[in-house]
Amino acid sequence: MAQAPETHRHFIPAASFDFLLPLYDPLVKLLGRNEQTRGELVRRARIEPGQQVLDLGCGTGSLSVLIAQRHPEAKLAGLDPDPKALARANAKAARAGLTIRFEQGFGDALPFADASLDRVLSSLVLHHLTREEKLATFRDVRRALRPGGELHVLDFGPPHGRLDRALMHLIHHGDRMDDNVAGNLPALMHEAGLAEARESGSVRTAFGRLSILEAKRG
Repeated sequence: MAQAPETHRHFIPAASFDFLLPLYDPLVKLLGRNEQTRGELVRRARIEPGQQVLDLGCGTGSLSVLIAQRHPEAKLAGLDPDPKALARANAKAARAGLTIRFEQGFGDALPFADASLDRVLSSLVLHHLTREEKLATFRDVRRALRPGGELHVLDFGPPHGRLDRALMHLIHHGDRMDDNVAGNLPALMHEAGLAEARESGSVRTAFGRLSILEAKRG
């Protein structure tokens, strides 16, 4: 069953530090998580009218706004532990004339009932999590997905070639990125009980290669 969010827990803010939050959207645009990159993630999710959709780790709401614009008949929520990022997300949605339900919470304690979501999308969130947190998040995503529901992820993936490896070395901080670099995310999804986990595509950016991954609840 759904768990109440623990808002007092430690988390890494979207821009790593609160004072950098105003620079977050320009930074991710430079990184390559622009509308075209996010749009590919949304396209692969094949969202249908009336489906319950979650933007997990929504940050300042750019992906949520794009989903709402492309799929106005979907029922969309955004979830993030950072209240300052959520304030920016609400303001961004208001400027776009969109009504999006933004909630504060964590991926391993989703405030959604069992089997209540059709799609979960997440962009550049998993590399902030430890392996244990990744597994716990995948397990709770599986719990909240309906049978046949899908998880779609955009995040750093294993480098291809020397340039990718050099770029990855620049952004690799501690062991939170290890499973991304090693290409272990599909295996962790399977370990958490998700089915058909695989990398379905990739995008090269100024700071390295991003993988697009998908999995289902069987």
